[in-house]
Formats: sequence, C-alpha cells, structure tokens
Amino acid sequence: MNGHPIKAYPTLGCCGLDCGLCPRYYTVGGSRCPGCCGPDFFSKHPSCPFITCCVKKKHLEVCAQCDDFPCSRFDPLMADSQDVYDSFVTYGKAVPNLHFIRTHGIEKFMEQQRKRIGLLEEMLKDFDDGRSRSFYCIATTLLPINDLEASLIETERRIKAGNVGLDDTRTRSSLLREFLDDCAAREGIALRLRKKGERQ
Repeated sequence: MNGHPIKAYPTLGCCGLDCGLCPRYYTVGGSRCPGCCGPDFFSKHPSCPFITCCVKKKHLEVCAQCDDFPCSRFDPLMADSQDVYDSFVTYGKAVPNLHFIRTHGIEKFMEQQRKRIGLLEEMLKDFDDGRSRSFYCIATTLLPINDLEASLIETERRIKAGNVGLDDTRTRSSLLREFLDDCAAREGIALRLRKKGERQ
C-alpha cells in the first residue's frame, strides 16, 4: 500500500458505491474521505471486507469483475428496500451499478459517473446554501442524468427571470431543490431519508 494507489478509480467503490458522489468526498479537512482506496484511505477507515477480498486478495477494481459476484457479502445490500431506513439511502445503487459494469464495462460506467460528478460540482459551486450538500449528493446519485441536467437548466432560467443574485444562495438552492424534488416525484425516487416505521 505505502501511499501508492491500488485502485484506478477511487470515486467508485469496489462494492459499487458512488464514492465520488458522497458528501464526505467533498468535506474539507481531516474527516474528508479520499474515495475507495484513495490517498491515506487505510489510515482513516476500518478494515472493509469488500476491499480485503476484491482489491487486496483478487487485485480487482470492482466486485463486478469477480467470477463469484454477487457473493454473500452483498446480501445486506440486496435486502428489500422497504426494510431499509438507515442513513445510507444511496446503498440501493451499489448492486445495480455493479450489474451495469458487468454488462457494459467499467469505462462506460465511469463515463456516466464523471457526468454526475460534474453536475454535482456545479450544484455545490453555484447552489449550496450550506445545508444542501447531502441532498445534492443523493440527487446526483439517484436521479437520471437528463433530469439533473434539466433541473439545472430550468433553475438557471428561473434565476434569470427573477433577477436572483449570485449571492442569494438561499433562493438559488430553494429553486434547484424544487426542480430536483419534482423530478424525483415523477420517477418515484425518495431523495430524503425514511425514519423507522415510516412507509413510502
């Protein structure tokens, strides 16, 4: 390990998580996560069974490249989403991401993920009111790319029509979140956490 990268794509977890779309990837300071097996990853994170098996033992980039995928390690991630109410709502994308990679290849997946990261970075740069980072991360992980792009375009149109200033981040964020919520409702996607006992 010795500080040298052991994965080509740290923004993609070997388990299929979109590390490059996670709030901790965009945290400033010592608590920032560098992505899966990124710089200083092993000094900040406890042992991960996915990394131990996939990366360290089999020298693979992602579990989708393994002949044993999906193995029993994925059982919790493939549980009925109706039973999941913890904070990791984006875990539901991990296994579908790996199936996509298995079918279309990792480069095709990374092409799409880079688009999502670019859209997220635009949201964080121009529409972050200090409270919306996690929401934008969830939205860019779960919503179709065309919905994300359309939301930004419509938000900019409304901002221009309403003469909203660059410094009015509260209004800018509120407008973008409204469009993202509308897209999520049409797609039947939950962008907010469910609490224990709640029904979708």
